[in-house]
Amino acid sequence: TIKPLAKDDRAEWERLYHGYAKFYEVPMTSNILDTVWSWIFDEHNAFYGFIAKDTDGKAMGLMHCRAMTSPLRGAMVGFLDDLFVDPSYRNTGAVQSMYAALKAFGESQGWPLIRWITAENNYRGRGSYDKVAEKTHWVTYQMAID
Repeated sequence: TIKPLAKDDRAEWERLYHGYAKFYEVPMTSNILDTVWSWIFDEHNAFYGFIAKDTDGKAMGLMHCRAMTSPLRGAMVGFLDDLFVDPSYRNTGAVQSMYAALKAFGESQGWPLIRWITAENNYRGRGSYDKVAEKTHWVTYQMAID
């Protein structure tokens, strides 16, 4: 089952988000967790969180997405910020269910597309993405603001 995050999902969400941050080798702090959690429940912020649960109600994965302006389209599009499946649930169909839920959510929002980025060396994830989305020719840059 894929559903929007609820307040009582916090502990399971944190466990999954720690796993996601560890995969990308990004330090995770309680301040970051509190901030992201607050964004999910801020009705003025078009940022959304979802959790995947197995039939016993155990958290399998998480997803965060948001609305993003696309000036060339003159429209809002979706942006998938984070998608993570607990390693013990990989190859169970969980990620395919998450993609389906993401697509349905995007349709409900009127987004013509959903975009995301991933690490070049995220071969497992990229193999999965290649089955549901088109790899674009865009190269991503990041400018640090110190």
